[in-house]
Amino acid sequence: MTSQTGTPAVRAERWHALAQQLRADSVRASHAAGSGHPTSSMSAADLMAVLLEKYLVYDFDDPDNPGNDHLIFSKGHASPLLYSMYKAAGAITDEELLTFRRFGSRLQGHPTPAIPWVDVATGSLGQGLPIGVGVALAGRYLEKRPYHVWVLCGDSEMAEGSMWEALQHASYYRLSNLIAILDMNRLGQTRETMDGWHGEHYEARARAFGCHTITIDGHDVEQIDRAYAEALEQDEKPTFIIARTRKGRGVSFVEDKNGFHGKPLDPEREEEALREIGSQGNIVVEVNKPETAPTNGGAAPSGALELPTYEVGSSVATRKAYGEALKALGAARPEVVALDGEVSNSTHSEEFADAHPDRYFEMFIAEQQMIAAALGLNVRGYAPFASTFAAFLTRAYDFIRMASISEGDIRLCGSHAGVSIGQDGPSQMGLEDIAMMRAVHGSTVLYPCDANQTAKLVAEMADTKGISFIRTTRGNTPVIYSPDEEFPVGGSRVLRSSDEDAVAVVAAGITVHEALEAADELEKSGIHVRVIDAYSVKPIDADTLREAARVTGGRLVVAEDHHPEGGLGEAVLSALAEDGDALQFRHLAVRNMPGSGTPDELLHEAGIDAEGIAAAVRELAVLSG
Repeated sequence: MTSQTGTPAVRAERWHALAQQLRADSVRASHAAGSGHPTSSMSAADLMAVLLEKYLVYDFDDPDNPGNDHLIFSKGHASPLLYSMYKAAGAITDEELLTFRRFGSRLQGHPTPAIPWVDVATGSLGQGLPIGVGVALAGRYLEKRPYHVWVLCGDSEMAEGSMWEALQHASYYRLSNLIAILDMNRLGQTRETMDGWHGEHYEARARAFGCHTITIDGHDVEQIDRAYAEALEQDEKPTFIIARTRKGRGVSFVEDKNGFHGKPLDPEREEEALREIGSQGNIVVEVNKPETAPTNGGAAPSGALELPTYEVGSSVATRKAYGEALKALGAARPEVVALDGEVSNSTHSEEFADAHPDRYFEMFIAEQQMIAAALGLNVRGYAPFASTFAAFLTRAYDFIRMASISEGDIRLCGSHAGVSIGQDGPSQMGLEDIAMMRAVHGSTVLYPCDANQTAKLVAEMADTKGISFIRTTRGNTPVIYSPDEEFPVGGSRVLRSSDEDAVAVVAAGITVHEALEAADELEKSGIHVRVIDAYSVKPIDADTLREAARVTGGRLVVAEDHHPEGGLGEAVLSALAEDGDALQFRHLAVRNMPGSGTPDELLHEAGIDAEGIAAAVRELAVLSG
């Protein structure tokens, strides 16, 4: 086992030897896999050797210890280095290290939480540092614990705006517990990065964003040591360490040479490379373990959940019900936190912010950072709800996708959905959001039509695993459900039915009310319509849909305030596809590019209002004979 005693020269020699071992193991793991990123790992080996041996506080036998530091590889392609660190810490064996990238191995090409010491999946560049902001927010403001969040960043990913959003938010929130380490090795995948070795460019920008900056030689272990010590002394600013390194460091025939990104070393030259590195490969580091963690600083629950209730027949916007339900949920459950993209007076998350300001985090107009921070807070056991306009969540889709790979439990609210928002026009209209969210692995997609249903679904989301999404409407809608009704995920409601139903209309959200109006009008002319409120778009209530198809002879109309691709209509068809029964199907959706207008005008133009629904039903009813 190594120790942290000895003269500076002895410590420096020990760090150098550890770094060489990390390089050798990165080469070996990539060689065994026949793929990987050894050169991107070799550039950061000195940085990680000093961190692992002296500064990281982590109990590998207890990865859930609340006092543990957090190490995030934002440059997730450098996974051979991370896994080599695990071997050096005694957490994995050499045999497991050499299973890198094999089918069934937890040591995948890029890190995922399949490994107990990995908080989040990385590999889509530009996300690790924003997620680190969320973890650091939890540590500083919610848990009030002394752990640090160390994030290894690549210089190529600094072209991503999300990295600078992260530094800006870290500075705004004074996250001195966040330490970003830039591995400035100059070379990207195909060419030199925009800034090359111009560390002064990164330094000027990071300072402008409010960070404490330190520029070092990333292969000088003594400079690294001093930089880390200086970073730990900060109490009001995040630290951004700019470390000049050389890609492929330690092997002369690849060092600082283009064309080797993402490639193992030539098998015929692996032994030559290992001889040049010269590692014996037998160092095991005794990583510092945390002391007993202080008591969690979170708020205590105030009692049972008391959701807001709304009188049947009144008119309330579902976005308002979302905010009021979230406020109530926060009063009952201290793990609930909220984030917003600076539209909280529109999404109504301001209700939560006013009641629980210590658990509300403003992310401003930075939707990618909002999703990343939500995931980081979830890493620490919190139940985050993040809200913005449904249209703006499209900007953060890759972050949502990666949150699913990270096995995160985050809850998203997209307000102002569909053409029913009216005069603001198409830039503000979420018309792709259902498709987007349905495509996320393991996601839940909810679209309530009234305030009481919304409140109950918000409560359901608190205990829903994976990525859950609730779509809310801008305008007031009639309250049709009583406060004591329940709406489980995966359910639906049949609002009109009879044994004589000629056609079934499936709707959700705003179109439920249009479908009810159409059904009442059609009833006057002797056409009986079954109306289904498919509030759970994913998972969808297939049994209820099958029964409706059986009763009506397969005559279905779906009406949705969404583009036809990937929305409710395709969810219905997918649920019925395996039955083999013929359908007479009409899909009413927003097929043209909308403009500004009143909600009624826009619903009518799209053919998804009561008149359009009634026309489609009549067409199918005529076909029924």
